[in-house]
Order: sequence, then structure tokens, then C-alpha cells
Amino acid sequence: MSKNPSDEFFDNIDFPSIIETIKGIFTSDGTMNTLLDFERVLDESDLYAYKNWELGELVAGPDVERYQVSCMFMFPAKLMPDPRGAKRLLSTGCSLKFKKTKIKVPVEIKDPGDYKPGTHFPKMIDREVWLVRITMPKELMNDIREGSIDLAGQTINLEELDTAYDDDLDKEGTEDENENQGQEAGADLGMGGAPMPAGQMPLGGGM
Repeated sequence: MSKNPSDEFFDNIDFPSIIETIKGIFTSDGTMNTLLDFERVLDESDLYAYKNWELGELVAGPDVERYQVSCMFMFPAKLMPDPRGAKRLLSTGCSLKFKKTKIKVPVEIKDPGDYKPGTHFPKMIDREVWLVRITMPKELMNDIREGSIDLAGQTINLEELDTAYDDDLDKEGTEDENENQGQEAGADLGMGGAPMPAGQMPLGGGM
């Protein structure tokens, strides 16, 4: 059975390539900004509401092309991300590819036997994983980012916002209390409400 050329990117994932991907993220502001835009779309699509999607580890990308950006995420074999989340992304114009495979990862060093003979490098073992490649239109990333910028056109301190709400509620409560007290006092003074007892006059006297 011939291999699908479009799936060859899965074969390029190994432990050294994952390390290079992580290093590249922390040494490039442009890469980090692209990833933030990418992740913002995933979040706005409610992807993380579906089981196991939040467990994905970035292992390749972002691969930036003229009209699209691709990233690959890795999940433990027993924790496959819910396919319903994939359908959610498909509805936004993204495309996805899944593959269950194995990658070699270093063992945890607990004793000298965990090193490769004659070296200071750990032995490697096969680990079953799911790889998921998400390809996202740049236009979608730009739309979400612009929407976020419009929403955040002004810097809002949420603590100050909460305080303002509390102050308004306190003020409203004080005004209501004062109004009630005024109504009660007015009733006592014959200024509305219950009638005055016979033979009494309002304060201030006079006819």
C-alpha cells in the first residue's frame, strides 16, 4: 500500500524535532505571536470544551504559508481528543488530520542502567501517541485577532470594574434606604402616605 505524500509531515516528528520546535518558540517573537493568534481561534471555537483537547502538546509548527498556518499537536494514545471538537473546527474552515503512531522518547533516568552503554545519553523507548495536524486559514486568524482588538480597544482593569459595580450597588442601596426613610418621615410629618393623627400639625406650624 503506497504512502499518501500529504501525510509525510507525520514522519518528521521525533524527539529532537520536538526540542527544536520548543526552542524556536522561545527565541522568536514572531513565532510566539503567530501561535497566540492560532490558539485564540481554537479558544474562540470552544475547542477546549471537548474532552482531551486541552492535553495537546505542540510538537511542530507553526508552519506559515501564504494563506494558511499549520501546527501539529501530540496526545497520549489513550487520550485521543474528542472528534466532535474536530468537527467544530471544520465548521470554521480549518482542516485536520489524525494519525496514531509511535515516537521514541528518552526513559526517565533512575539508575545507570537507564543510559545507553558507554554514553551519558538515556535509552529511548517507543511511546504510542496521537498526532493531530490543524491547518487554519490566515483570514480566520486575522478576523479573530481584529475582533479581540476591537473588544480590547480600551484597557479595562477588571478589579476597578468590579469595584465600580460595587460602588454603584452601594450607592443605589443608600439612595433606596434614604428614599424609604424620607417616605417614612414624610408619612410621620403628614407629607404623604398615612394621614396625620387628628389635632396634630406639620412641623413649622402656621395656617
